[in-house]
Amino acid sequence: MEKKKMCLALYTGSIDKLTAAGIILSGAAAMDMHVEIYVLLMGARAFRKDIGDNPDKLQMAENSSMKEEFLQSLKNLKVKTWVEFFKEAKQITDVKIHICGLAGKVWGGEKLEDFISLADDICGIGAYITSAQEADLNLFI
Repeated sequence: MEKKKMCLALYTGSIDKLTAAGIILSGAAAMDMHVEIYVLLMGARAFRKDIGDNPDKLQMAENSSMKEEFLQSLKNLKVKTWVEFFKEAKQITDVKIHICGLAGKVWGGEKLEDFISLADDICGIGAYITSAQEADLNLFI
């Protein structure tokens, strides 16, 4: 049986939504799905090497006054960081992470080396559209 494919457009760069994406990715990995992640706009900022897994440089999607409470709760519950979720999923199943070329440039990243090691390549938006058309499940976060 052929693996199911999930396509995830990761528009966000907020710590809460990145964590949610990591949890979803973890579930897809547990189900042995093939996952294509396309990092768009604000998401590309979070994937920069100088930001990555540094919660001080990431915002909350909505109620920013809850950031410290959110981070403390994750710590108390021993929840992995979003980067750890992504790394673990890449070890378990076939996960490819693509940085949108324009989004990367918006945040000063023009080369793959400008982003955390999770990124596999830099591509154009057409790659995302094609992947979304072929996917069994397409999510936009």
